[in-house]
Amino acid sequence: MSSAEATLSEIVRVAGAHVPRLLGLVEERLVTLAAGHGPVLAEHAGDTIAAGGKRMRPLLVLLAAGPGAARAPDLIAAAAAVELIHSATLVHDDVLDAAPLRRGVPTVWAQGGRDLAVATGDLLFSRAFAELAAVGSLAAVRSLSRATSALAEGELLQRQDAWNAAVAIERYLLRCELKTARLFEAACELGAQVAGRDESQIARFGGFGRAIGLAFQLLDDVLDVAGPVSLTGKHRGTDLLDGTVTLPLILARERDAGLAALDVRTITTPEQAEGLCERIERTGALDAARTRALQIVAEAKRSLAGLALEDGQRRALSLVADAVADRRA
Repeated sequence: MSSAEATLSEIVRVAGAHVPRLLGLVEERLVTLAAGHGPVLAEHAGDTIAAGGKRMRPLLVLLAAGPGAARAPDLIAAAAAVELIHSATLVHDDVLDAAPLRRGVPTVWAQGGRDLAVATGDLLFSRAFAELAAVGSLAAVRSLSRATSALAEGELLQRQDAWNAAVAIERYLLRCELKTARLFEAACELGAQVAGRDESQIARFGGFGRAIGLAFQLLDDVLDVAGPVSLTGKHRGTDLLDGTVTLPLILARERDAGLAALDVRTITTPEQAEGLCERIERTGALDAARTRALQIVAEAKRSLAGLALEDGQRRALSLVADAVADRRA
């Protein structure tokens, strides 16, 4: 068992017996939803969902709801909807990046081409909102709609910033919030909404999710520069080759005059990207980026004090924050 799997297992264990049961039902629902739209789309949608990772976002829905939430069908629908949105964004990102692999598996774009990949992502988006509509909560639909709009806005900002090594930290952080943190926020809001919490508590849950989502993205960008392919499944500097400038390079440019004058467009091969990653690492920028992310995680954990939580629920959410801080892939 990997360290990530061990951490997830511990989170599920301390959260209570209802969590593994509900996660299993969410998984079953995702399979059913993927299979219900013809063999071609079902195959590719199913493959995308199966390769979706650790189910962090559905888990947050369940943890925010807590063990006292009685509306299990609504929780399952909300958790499935969040994961469908996440899967849809992965498919569309792979189209934009012309990515042949995701987590070591051929992407929909690589297997079926652009049109099929776009259709698969669109299907997943539509199924997410159909699933959430069944919950009957306008507030829940609004939460997920805001997050989905933010995803699109963040992608547009990232495209506008392509190859721009001089992008400001504030602009970079805004991209991270829009593209990643807002869906974490929505996951926590949805769980709290289904559990019938008041607006103040819903907002606090959302703030916790937004913080750990932001830290998650910062550390993901550190991994792109620092992580070996054996752990991340991709070569170092993949973002740099795509023209995506992230926090490690932004900070390294402040410390290395040569990097400040670098034209990112000149980095065109994996070997050049590897060399740039090593140069970034030598500036200490990776440690600085990690420190910033860990500060955000610490703030998120402190915010749990303002939430009405049962002991297992509080411990599980704290462990989620720890897992984000300790992520290696």
